[in-house]
Amino acid sequence: MKRSKRYRELIAKIDKDKEYSLEEAVKLLKEIATAKFDETVEIAMRLGVDPRHADQMVRGTVVLPHGTGKKVRVLVFAKGEKVQEALDAGADYAGLDEYIEQINKGWLDFDVAVATPDVMSKVGRLGRILGARGLMPNPKSGTVTMDVAKAVKEIKAGKIDFRVDKTGIVHSGVAKVSFDEDKIIDNIKTFVNAVIRLKPASAKGAYLRSIAISSTMSPGIFIDRNASTYSM
Repeated sequence: MKRSKRYRELIAKIDKDKEYSLEEAVKLLKEIATAKFDETVEIAMRLGVDPRHADQMVRGTVVLPHGTGKKVRVLVFAKGEKVQEALDAGADYAGLDEYIEQINKGWLDFDVAVATPDVMSKVGRLGRILGARGLMPNPKSGTVTMDVAKAVKEIKAGKIDFRVDKTGIVHSGVAKVSFDEDKIIDNIKTFVNAVIRLKPASAKGAYLRSIAISSTMSPGIFIDRNASTYSM
C-alpha cells in the first residue's frame, strides 16, 4: 500500500520494535495526531485464543470511566410504560411498531439498540438488517433487558460492547485525542482489564500477545502487554 508523506513522517517517529509504557505511548499519540478533526483513540489487542472454539470466544461489555467522547444515539424497542421510562433515561428514540416499520424502509439513524425481552419476537424479524450491522439487541451485551433505564444510562455514560474477531483481535475506540492524557490512560486501563478478566480457562500460552493504540489517522504504537501494568 502506498502511504502518504504525512503518514511516513508519523511512522518515522515510532520505534516499531519497542513496547512503550502506556504513559509514553499516550503522550506520543497525542503528538502525532495532527488531523483537522478530533480523532478517536483506538486499541487493538491480539489475544492467544482460537475464536473458532466456543469456549475461547472473548466477548463482553465495559463502561469507560470518561466515556468515548462520541454522542451515542440509542433506540429502545419497548411498549407500555417502558417507552416513557427509556425516554426519561435519555434514549433518543423509544417505541416498537413504528420503528420496526421505519427500519424495514431503510432508516438506521441510531448507534445502539436496546429491547425488552417481551418484544424480541418482533424485533428478531429485523435480524437480517440489524444483525449485519451489529445493531441487534443481545442479552450477552446487556441490551435485552427489562431495566431499560439502566441500560440507556450506561450506554450514554460510555458503555461499549467488544468481541474478539476471527483472527484473535479485539478492537475498539476508547477515547478522543482531545481528552487529557490521564483520562485516555484510565479508559485504556479499564478496557484492557475487562479483556484480561475474560481470559478463557482453555486458552493456552500467552494471553496478551500484543497491544497497540492508534488514532484514526495514525500508525499503531505497541504498548507494554504486562498484565500488572493495567491494575488499577
